[in-house]
Amino acid sequence: MQTHDIQTQDIADAQFMQQAVRLAWRGLGATAANPAVGCVIVDTHGAVAGIGWTQAGGRPHAETEALKHAGDAARGGTAYVTLEPCAHTGKTGPCADALVAAGISKVFYALEDPDPRVAGRGAEKLRQAGIRVHQGLLAAEALQVTAGFLVRVRDSRPYVTLKLAVSKNGFMRTPEGESPWITGSLSRGYGHMLRATHDAIITGRGTLETDDPGLDCRLPGMTARSPLPVVMSRHGLFPANSKLAARAKTAPVILACEQHGALTENVELCRIDTLHPKDVLIDLAARGINRVLLESGPQLAAAFLNDQMVDEIALFTAAHEVAMTGESDISRMGLNPTDLEQNFECSARMIFGSDSFSLWRRRSEKEA
Repeated sequence: MQTHDIQTQDIADAQFMQQAVRLAWRGLGATAANPAVGCVIVDTHGAVAGIGWTQAGGRPHAETEALKHAGDAARGGTAYVTLEPCAHTGKTGPCADALVAAGISKVFYALEDPDPRVAGRGAEKLRQAGIRVHQGLLAAEALQVTAGFLVRVRDSRPYVTLKLAVSKNGFMRTPEGESPWITGSLSRGYGHMLRATHDAIITGRGTLETDDPGLDCRLPGMTARSPLPVVMSRHGLFPANSKLAARAKTAPVILACEQHGALTENVELCRIDTLHPKDVLIDLAARGINRVLLESGPQLAAAFLNDQMVDEIALFTAAHEVAMTGESDISRMGLNPTDLEQNFECSARMIFGSDSFSLWRRRSEKEA
C-alpha cells in the first residue's frame, strides 16, 4: 500500500472512531454502573454497516447493538469502539466473543478497560482469534466521555462536575425581592442538559430549604434522564413539603446525613459517620454511580473543592452585576480567575444569549 493510501486510511479510521465517540455521548448519564460506549462497524467496502451505543441501564452493550444492525455485513469488517470490548460474562455475554463470532477482522479501541475483569483480557481474546487489534486511536476524545467510569473504577468515587451560575461580579444569588435567576433561559436549558448527562445530582440542605429545587431534567422528552437526587444534611433535616419530598413518592431520593431527625416518607436514608464529600462519593460509587453533578451553595461547593473532589467546573457567567456587597461567592470558594486557571484548564467555551459558558477540567498534578 502506498504512503498516500496509508494516510487516507488513517484519516478514515479517525473519522469512524470520532463517530463512535459521538455515539457514546448519547448514553451518558443513563448507563450506570456500566460505561457509556460507542461502536461503529465498517464493512469490507469501507461503508458503515452498523452503529450502536450502550443502552439505558447499561445493556445491551454498544458492540452488541452495532453488530445487530450490521448483520452479515460485519463479516470481514472493522469495529471501532471507544472502550476495550469486555471479556467477562455478566448479565450479557462478552462483547469480545460477539465480535469474534460475527467474523470481525480488525478492532480499533480507544481506551483500555480498567475493570479487573477486563483490563487487557478483551483485547487478548480478540488477538487469539486472529483479529488485528489497535489500541489508543482518539484516546483523548474517548476519555472525556468515559471519565466517570474510569474514575469510579480507579478511585472508588464518581467523577464530579460542579455547576455554577454567577453574576459578572461573582455572586450566585440576587438581592431579596428580585428574580432568583442570574442567567438566562438558554443557560438554564443547557444546565438541564448537564443534568441529563449525570447519574446523580448533589445539593445541600441550605439550598433545599432556600430554593426548593426539583433537581430534575425538564427538557421536553427528557424527564426520564433526570439524575438521582442526593441531599447532604448533617442532621438529617429534610423539608416534608419540598419538591424532592413529592418526587420521592415515585422515584428514588437519597438523604445523606450523620444523624437523622424526623424521617421523610419514601426518602432513602444514607447514614454516614462523617459527612465529608469523599465519604458521600464513596457511597455513591458503591451504588454504581459514575458521574455526579454538584448544584449547591458556596459553602458545600467549597468543601468539595478543598477536598479536591471536583473534576470539572461548568461555569455560567451573566453579563450583568447584582446589587450585592462584600466578598463574592466566587472568592469565598477560592475560584478567583488566578486560582481557577492554576488548578483547572478551560476545555470549552460557548455563548448563550448574553451569558458566557466555560468548562474547566482539573489539571493533573504534573500540570498544576
